[in-house]
Amino acid sequence: MPTIIPENERSDEPLDTERLIYHPDMIRANEWVLNEYEAPTRKFCIFVPCSMRKPYHTSPSHRMYDRIIFDLLKPEDVHIVVFGTCGVTPREIDNEYPFTDYKFMMGKCNVAKIKRDFISMESKRLATYLEKTRDNYSHRIAYCTGDFRKAMLKGLEKTDIEVDIAPRQKTMEEHIRPNKRFIYGSLSQKGYLQDLSDAITDKLGIERRVVGIDPEFSENDNDWYLL
Repeated sequence: MPTIIPENERSDEPLDTERLIYHPDMIRANEWVLNEYEAPTRKFCIFVPCSMRKPYHTSPSHRMYDRIIFDLLKPEDVHIVVFGTCGVTPREIDNEYPFTDYKFMMGKCNVAKIKRDFISMESKRLATYLEKTRDNYSHRIAYCTGDFRKAMLKGLEKTDIEVDIAPRQKTMEEHIRPNKRFIYGSLSQKGYLQDLSDAITDKLGIERRVVGIDPEFSENDNDWYLL
């Protein structure tokens, strides 16, 4: 695959400020995904949030998601797409610039205008990607909370394509921590991971499985996307 943005064409603007969503290289990379990238044909597409650690697939949070996903699905049956601060990023290109280089996390943003613009921009990208890949997947699942979830829900208003969203609202309400900055907590929590597993098994039409937390990981792992 050719480099999305050659080094001699990259902007000098920093990738670690609250203006990341307006960064010309982030916009260009997402336009490439939406206009030029050819998605594989798979039984499932699973949308997961971006992570602090790059590339995403090496992060503790993504490795935890993968243990759930690949315990139930064969690699050739699922396509993992990352979304959020990065826009929309098929995970097989998560080692490409600028997806490996930005430092800012939307979850830490307190600027109302930027958050509104993010939800607006991201919802349009998600809707475009869903339409672009209408015939590529049989089932779609999105694992998200916070502004990422808001963007996904708003994106779904722009298309008739079905996406099952986990964790369930009921589970989120059970995990709510009103005195914390991130009131719904980490997506690495067992209850949330159980909902992700259930969303997959329900689509497969097989018996649900009980999710356990591997000792290698922690429900309080800090390497999540902070929303």
